[in-house]
Amino acid sequence: MRSPCSSPDDDALPLKLMTNFGKRIGPATAAVLLLCAIPLRAQPRQTAWSEGEKPILERLRGLRHVPDDQRPDATRRLALDIRGLPASERKVSLASSLANLATEGDPGAGTLQEVATTLAQALHETPAAGHNGEPAMPYVTLAQLVRYEKVQAPLDDPQFSAAMARLEAADKRRQSADFTLTDLTGKRWTLRDLRGQVVLVNFWATWCPPCRKEMPDLEALHQEFGPKGLVILAISDEEAAKVAPFIAEHKITYPILLDPGRKVNELFQVEGIPKSFVYDRSGNLVAQAIDMRTRNQFLAMLAQAGLQ
Repeated sequence: MRSPCSSPDDDALPLKLMTNFGKRIGPATAAVLLLCAIPLRAQPRQTAWSEGEKPILERLRGLRHVPDDQRPDATRRLALDIRGLPASERKVSLASSLANLATEGDPGAGTLQEVATTLAQALHETPAAGHNGEPAMPYVTLAQLVRYEKVQAPLDDPQFSAAMARLEAADKRRQSADFTLTDLTGKRWTLRDLRGQVVLVNFWATWCPPCRKEMPDLEALHQEFGPKGLVILAISDEEAAKVAPFIAEHKITYPILLDPGRKVNELFQVEGIPKSFVYDRSGNLVAQAIDMRTRNQFLAMLAQAGLQ
């Protein structure tokens, strides 16, 4: 997915929205979009942030600039401060945006639990409207935290249940997924042909700050574990003319595959980047990451595929 709120030069939040977000936009999502610093083709209605919400909004916008060792505590404090706000669609928006930011890196299980509790509370107080039978994005965000980050969110809501079922169906599809793409050198790669090796499929883009942040760790893992059977396939939906200079500048040597038609992105139902999926030597999907990972987190994922 191309988040309308991410570019290499802005401080916007990494919202996990659909590429064609007009299909699923609702009042709460429209308010979230106003957190972005870049203009949108179809600008949603203006949101009147309260005096209590404005400082929280500014802290959210600056969260990526907080040093990594201080970010978990800053995230936790934001979760608690948002939880203390009066019930409103704006509270849902702030809680959902924090949840999307919180999964960048490793804030710790306790911090993620506070974030999930805040989002669940906000949705309980002010349910978000779905669209065309699909759950609203804040429910999907909460479901991702529960399914992939192993937190608890006791929310009795049919939209949340639908979001959980949607993620389960997506994982089944990824388990049996196969694709063939060409890399920057012209070499063709087919996922199923790589049985016998551990494969890490990573979806990324040049404009995505969290993607760029994890790339040095992926390169180091490629150098260390490539001889032991690790294959990293990094997939971008951008054009080669934009990707190739970026890769050369950053001295990335693992394969960079091009998916300009987004067919593989759609196959994997990628709704936000970066996303990573690890397949073991038998071709089983054994681990996945819904956002940027640290080196230690990637090592834990590879260990689930038997690579240490």
